[in-house]
Amino acid sequence: MKDFFKYTLATICGIIILSVIAGILFMISIAGIIASGSASTNVEKNSVFVLKLNGTISERTESGGPLATILGQADMEVMGLDDIVSAIRKAKEEDNIKGIYLEGGNTQFDAPATAQQIRDALQDFKQSGKWIIAYADHFMQTSYYVCSVADSVLLNKTGMIDFRGMGGKNFYLTGLYEKLGVKYQATRVGKYKSAVEQQTLKQMSDNDREQRTAYLQGIWKHMLKEMAQSRHTTPEALNKLADDSIMIFASVGDYVKAGLIDGYMYPDEIKAVVKKKLGIDEDKDIKQLMLSDLIALPKKQKDKGDKIAVYYAYGEIIDQVASGFMNEHAIVGSEVVEDLNKLAADDDVKAVVMRVNSPGGSAVASEQIWRALKQLKEKKPVVVSMGGLAASGGYMISAPANYIVAEPTTITGSIGIFGLIPNFSGLVSDKLGVTWDGVTTNKYGGYETDLMFAKDNSEAIHYMQTYVDRGYDTFLSIVAEGRGLTKEQVHEVAQGRVWVGTDALPIKLIDQIGSLDDAVKKAAELAKVKDYYTSSYPGKTEWFESLLASDKKGSYLDAELKLTLGELYEPVMELRRDKSRNRLQARLPFGALCQ
Repeated sequence: MKDFFKYTLATICGIIILSVIAGILFMISIAGIIASGSASTNVEKNSVFVLKLNGTISERTESGGPLATILGQADMEVMGLDDIVSAIRKAKEEDNIKGIYLEGGNTQFDAPATAQQIRDALQDFKQSGKWIIAYADHFMQTSYYVCSVADSVLLNKTGMIDFRGMGGKNFYLTGLYEKLGVKYQATRVGKYKSAVEQQTLKQMSDNDREQRTAYLQGIWKHMLKEMAQSRHTTPEALNKLADDSIMIFASVGDYVKAGLIDGYMYPDEIKAVVKKKLGIDEDKDIKQLMLSDLIALPKKQKDKGDKIAVYYAYGEIIDQVASGFMNEHAIVGSEVVEDLNKLAADDDVKAVVMRVNSPGGSAVASEQIWRALKQLKEKKPVVVSMGGLAASGGYMISAPANYIVAEPTTITGSIGIFGLIPNFSGLVSDKLGVTWDGVTTNKYGGYETDLMFAKDNSEAIHYMQTYVDRGYDTFLSIVAEGRGLTKEQVHEVAQGRVWVGTDALPIKLIDQIGSLDDAVKKAAELAKVKDYYTSSYPGKTEWFESLLASDKKGSYLDAELKLTLGELYEPVMELRRDKSRNRLQARLPFGALCQ
């Protein structure tokens, strides 16, 4: 027994010592990572910026940090549009960088407008007289749209180009619910407010088909126009290629004849092309700078003048952070209100540009943000820059701004309100035989139960519709006040209809077609400042902070679920999200934008 305790104690001490040593080594590794991340970048002469378009591209960079690799999430990191555009600008200004090698991979853009902003930055880079070479093993369509701006577009000898126009199909879950005995009850205002149709119909409505056709055609025509200019052809010729099903599976030679690419080669041969552009010998190494290097590269000019805040609001608008896994970034109503109040009180901030990229969400949270932005406008100019999406609740929070700038392919409008309540009477009563009975002190004491379980709940639905009607009227008033229109004028272009940026301009939903830079310039003009710099808000969460807030920023489990379910991920998650959503919603359906 004495030996047993001796060996047990020795084992426990060994485990403790090993844990301490492992902890020290871990901290040393972390210190090295932090030190390497803060190290300055040395740009050698005759360098090339290597920009690889891989993974998902969203408004801002979201990284799992060094632990992402350990957890198997390294390939799931989100590339930030802000960092990519900033890096391209630095490459333009840095004399030692001679060109960009652009590699188009399996990239997921959150919206066509996101791809366009990268393309615009690359186009501006070329204005400096520097070159761009684009290459891919397989060009996805939106990735090709970005890469078509290059001086030379090259493809793997066994590669292909996904060039077939825009479109897609939605899931309609009504048939499934019927088998389960569940019926979704929709209360909405706006014949184009189609977010409820995936739970209430078995196919696309005529009104939804009309609006989707209009905005997809608008986006596709714009993309064709820009690709045609870069490839020295016509939009009509490119559109004809997209109608040819053979083009998707064509040979690389056919792609050259069609003018989509300039040549084809294996990956190892591309180095010779880059070396020729640089004017260096075959035996010399290419001096490369990656995206992380450009991000770490300090600005040529230090910030001076007055500060203009750029506030990023992207993702679904929610009342509060839901418990459990949630991978997408969200606009949390109470947090945004607090941030905007701080900007209003900050005398160093002379104007605010709110960068909105949102399909909407909670009508209540949207209205709270609207009010905070309206109060902010009373103290300093506010300009909204719309990204890929600024629709429904995303438009509501934009409406009070002094000025609204949108991209040509921005999806906006969708001014409408809806409520969606499931009724389980067919499942619970008819299929399971469960019955309901009880007492209430007042007539509507069992209102929620009636909505969800009573077979005849027409009266409860009537009052819910009244609630939604009132929400729509409030929405119209908000837009009318912000845009200087009458409620009748707003109603004509509202009713839940979605508009593309170029169509939103003539109906006065926006003031200008332009970029984030254009919005910043307008904010400086309204604030009457000549020398200015921008500062981004809110501050980005560091990777170690995100470990303590995984509910808010995502989780490994969610990433694995997305990989497992594939296309079924969104409809499954919609069912889960509905549990925590406010009864009153102002948002697009999850399948609103097809690429």
